[in-house]
Amino acid sequence: MNLLETIVAHKKKEVAKHKSEMSISELEKAKYFLHEPLSLKKFLLDPAKTGIIAEFKRKSPSKGIINNRVTVEEVTTAYAKYGASGISVLTDHDFFGGSLSDLMAATINEVPLLRKDFMVDAYQVFEAKAYGAEVILLIAACLTPAEVKKMAALAKSMRMEVLLEIHNTEELNHICDEVDFVGVNNRNLKTFEVSIDTSLDLINKIPSEKLAIAESGISTVDTIVTLRNAGFRGFLIGENFMKQISPSIAFADFVNQLKAT
Repeated sequence: MNLLETIVAHKKKEVAKHKSEMSISELEKAKYFLHEPLSLKKFLLDPAKTGIIAEFKRKSPSKGIINNRVTVEEVTTAYAKYGASGISVLTDHDFFGGSLSDLMAATINEVPLLRKDFMVDAYQVFEAKAYGAEVILLIAACLTPAEVKKMAALAKSMRMEVLLEIHNTEELNHICDEVDFVGVNNRNLKTFEVSIDTSLDLINKIPSEKLAIAESGISTVDTIVTLRNAGFRGFLIGENFMKQISPSIAFADFVNQLKAT
């Protein structure tokens, strides 16, 4: 069993536990079910923004602890202040050190929020909405095309947007009408090796009507320029900022460099 399979197996047990603790009807009573969602698409297309979806992530299976000294509030506030087009929050606890409470803490910002997790059950879509997410991530490697379509349709019925993450040519068949964005993860989820060539190889195979987002392995402004010139409109970056003593300062410096190009 590889790491992705291990995470998915654990996630299914975790979701079953959450279902036993809180019903969907209870989740639907949360204030964010009535919240008017912000549009990540609108923010990505806004020329005044950076195109960066800045991520809050405490740890990862491949790197261990990345940063456990800062708070969600201080980091995401800086992301919003300096022009992030979106904010991604890891909500997986056991492998990434996150929580749904982290997602809710990030709602202090007027920037679209992405719930970053391994979505394997429709229940998690209701959770995402209840805790303030405006966008959900669906990972093709964890789901069948039919499951992607069903969960994406559910999210759309709640006025959320959907980011589908792919890693290779075979996963292009997971793209459906209900998906708003197609993200190319440059990190192989089975080996955790990273190469932006993955994005460059797949960009021309993504339908033009879907905004393309490059994920992982982005640590320099030059890389963003290369990816933008190739056709990407969004750039999901987390570790590059979170590994610094002050992610807030690191993000501000990066944005200043980006504006200077």
